[in-house]
Amino acid sequence: MSIGNSPEDERPFEDVSEEDRPSVSVGRALQQARIAAGLTVDDVSSATRVRIGIVHAIERDDFAPCGGDVYARGHIRTLAKHVKLDPAPLLAQYEAQNGGGRPAPTPAAPLFEAERIRPERRGPNWTAAMVAAIVVVIGFVGFTMVNGGDDGEANVAGDTEPTASPTPSPSTKTAKPVVPAPDPSDSAIAAAPQDKVTVKVVAADGPSWISAKDHNGKTLFAELLKKGEDKTFQDNSKIDLVLGDAGALDLFVNGKQIEEEWGPGTVERLTYTKGDPQAG
Repeated sequence: MSIGNSPEDERPFEDVSEEDRPSVSVGRALQQARIAAGLTVDDVSSATRVRIGIVHAIERDDFAPCGGDVYARGHIRTLAKHVKLDPAPLLAQYEAQNGGGRPAPTPAAPLFEAERIRPERRGPNWTAAMVAAIVVVIGFVGFTMVNGGDDGEANVAGDTEPTASPTPSPSTKTAKPVVPAPDPSDSAIAAAPQDKVTVKVVAADGPSWISAKDHNGKTLFAELLKKGEDKTFQDNSKIDLVLGDAGALDLFVNGKQIEEEWGPGTVERLTYTKGDPQAG
């Protein structure tokens, strides 16, 4: 009877390579780097202007509060740079864990398109009714003229007394179509007061997360601006902005449009003061 180790006990241990070991998740990596840097979630949120709830969610690998892949990638890049991490590996890992590579366009676009083409409730279309009335009157006049011409020819052939030509009916007067008044112009923003800074943000091409603060650092707005919505901010000296997707927005400062070619998904941090628009 053998009292030594069995052959199964003498088998060598399997060597688990580093590639087979589970890697640290994106959120866990950001959390460890933050703790190693001696920073709290409040510190990171104040420095990066990413909301505290979003920072907590990202560190739990919950990217739903970000509002989409574009914003999630932007937040990962911002947080990684602040805690001294290279964002490229984290972004690659995020892409691999969320569909592999850059995802196809979000299905939110068809929803916005459906909303845009949904028929609006309008009052009676008086212009169309007027055009229809004019067509009916013209048809009636033409029919009357044709019948009158036939009667005249018959009277001449029969050598009978010609009948008097019919007098024009008062109903033959054509009414002028009503021209709808033009929509009010957006140039009303040009009346912005000169002693203050006025900033208007319009989500023209899509939704975007927006943060606005006054000269005291007080938060005026920090939410998702849906497509078609707009917000106007005013302060005595300056407005600080963070645009989550600058490419989807139209920006007006002190009555003038800011002509900047921002790409889709571009995160912009801007400051504007009184006078001519100037990027901060």
